[in-house]
Amino acid sequence: MFNKLKNAIEGLVEKLTTIELNEKLISSYLDELFLKLVESDVAVDVAEYIVDELKKRLKGRRVPRNKIAIRSAIEDTVFSVLMSLFPKREEIPDLLALVKKKISSGEGPFIILFLGPNGHGKTTTLAKIAYLLKENGFKVVLACSDTFRAGAEEQLEIHAKRLSVKLIKHQYGADPAAVAYDAVRFAERHKYDVVLIDTAGRLQTDKNLMEELRKIARVVNPDLKIFVGDALMGNDVIEQITTFDKEVGIDAVILTKIDADVKGGAAISIAKATSKPVIYLGTGQDYKDLVKFNPEDLVKQIMGK
Repeated sequence: MFNKLKNAIEGLVEKLTTIELNEKLISSYLDELFLKLVESDVAVDVAEYIVDELKKRLKGRRVPRNKIAIRSAIEDTVFSVLMSLFPKREEIPDLLALVKKKISSGEGPFIILFLGPNGHGKTTTLAKIAYLLKENGFKVVLACSDTFRAGAEEQLEIHAKRLSVKLIKHQYGADPAAVAYDAVRFAERHKYDVVLIDTAGRLQTDKNLMEELRKIARVVNPDLKIFVGDALMGNDVIEQITTFDKEVGIDAVILTKIDADVKGGAAISIAKATSKPVIYLGTGQDYKDLVKFNPEDLVKQIMGK
C-alpha cells in the first residue's frame, strides 16, 4: 500500500541524510520529489505546497553532525510538513459521537446521505457503516434512493438481510426523494436511531442526477453528507469531490480500496485540496474492513514507520 509515495519520501530522506545540507542540492532533490509526488497522484497544488514547505524548513537549518541525528531531524521535518496537510484530529468529524449527541438530544434520527459515482463502493461502504452503527448499539434503517440502476435494490436488500436491519424501498423509477422521506418517517415512528440513504451513482457532469441529489437533500435535510470515493482514481476523485460539494454540499469523505492503492496521492491530497475531512478508509470487502482515519498513522505508514 502506498509503495510509490513511500519510496519517494524515503528516497528524499536518504539523499538528504548523505549530503551536506546546502541550498542548491536541497532545491535539486525537492524538484525531483515534486515530480515523484505528482506521479504518485498527489494533486499538483498539494505537491507544490509540500515542496515549498520543505524548502522553507530545510534551507539554512542547523543539524547535528551525527548521521543518525541528521536523519532524525530531516524525518521530523518531513513528518511535520505531511501532517500539516490534514486537519487536527479534533477537527475530524467523529461519526459515532455525532450520532450519540443527536439521539441523546431527542431530536429524531441521525440522517446520513451517501454520494458518489458508480463503482466507487458506495453501497458496500453504506453497509459497513450500518454494521459499525449496529455494533455500537444503534437501530439502523436503510433507504434505497437509487431507483435508477438495475440491481441496486437487490444489492442493498442483500446487505439489509445479512445485517438484520430494516430496508425501505419503492419500485424502480420511483422518486428517490420520496423513498428517503418514507425512511425518515419510518425511523421517527418506530424510534430508529439512524437513517442511511443510498443514492444512484453518477458522474459529476450529470446535471439531472445532481438535481435529484439536491432534491433528496432538501426533503430530508441530512445531518451528514458523505462522499464515497475510490482511492485508485487518484486526482480524479479530488475533482469529483469539488464538483459534488459545489452542486450538493459534502461534509466528509470515505476513501475506498485503500488497501489496493500503490500510489497514495489521493489519501494525502483530499483534505488539503478540497478542505473536506476523510473520516474512514475502506480496506477490503468485509463489513469490518472500515478503519477510522488517523492522519498520524497514515503519515507514519508513508514514512515507513
